[in-house]
Amino acid sequence: KTIFKSTRPTFLILSPICVFLGLSTALASQSQVDLFIFFLILMGALCAHISVNMLNEYFDFKSGLDLKTEKTAFSGGSGALPSNPKVANTILIIGLVLLVLTVFVGIYFVFARGIQILPIGLIGVVLIITYTQWLNRFPLLCLLAPGLGFGILMVVGTHLILTEEHSHLPWLISLAPFFLINNLLLLNQYPDINADASVGRNTFPIAFGLNKSNLVYTIFFMTAYLSILVCIAKGSLPNLSVIAVIPIIFSLYALLGARKYTSKIGDFPQYLGANVAAAILTPLLLGISIII
Repeated sequence: KTIFKSTRPTFLILSPICVFLGLSTALASQSQVDLFIFFLILMGALCAHISVNMLNEYFDFKSGLDLKTEKTAFSGGSGALPSNPKVANTILIIGLVLLVLTVFVGIYFVFARGIQILPIGLIGVVLIITYTQWLNRFPLLCLLAPGLGFGILMVVGTHLILTEEHSHLPWLISLAPFFLINNLLLLNQYPDINADASVGRNTFPIAFGLNKSNLVYTIFFMTAYLSILVCIAKGSLPNLSVIAVIPIIFSLYALLGARKYTSKIGDFPQYLGANVAAAILTPLLLGISIII
């Protein structure tokens, strides 16, 4: 149970959805999709996601952060290790094994699909290794790393592996999940400001305060949905893709909670849940609209 909780299963749906969005652009390019290759992409993405989650759980426990955060459904960590600390080394080993598996999948793609996939893979591995212990000490890097890993690397990487061709479309549509997934992690940091600061983290809310964080949150989600509308207007996306703008209501609701309750937003999980809904539903609806 402890090991399962440390994977943060609530958030694992994010990887398949980002891979699905990359699949949608590959299908739109009329490419013949190899199901085995697609399965490997999905497995590699999940291994990477679970790896970073488990390593994060391990290092947060070792730093003492786990004992200081107030746990909610969406923030503060899973709380798995403080209740069962003897499993800590097992979680570290599993996280590292999954990282190695991710690397092996990436090496296979380099040989099977070409060297062009290597930069995306290398950046992804660096993000996994450095996120908890290093990136969290630099507010801008910490702010942008989640969207880079999920929104851009997974979407563009999936398209590139499946089609073996570069295209502007996956880069354009990756902007929406890039900004929304950055917002997903940003808002989840609000309840943990004091705890994070006590162990040396320097997230964006710690460095710049909650008012500026709310401003960035607003700019990010407005840019995400505006990018979809611009792509529709320019003909890069079908008119049906306007359905992907519907989840803006969840971002607006989450912003309302952030402005009203600031660092106490963790006591009102409906706002954090709305933020998660925006980050998940937008790329899902976008991918569906492209395939249709």
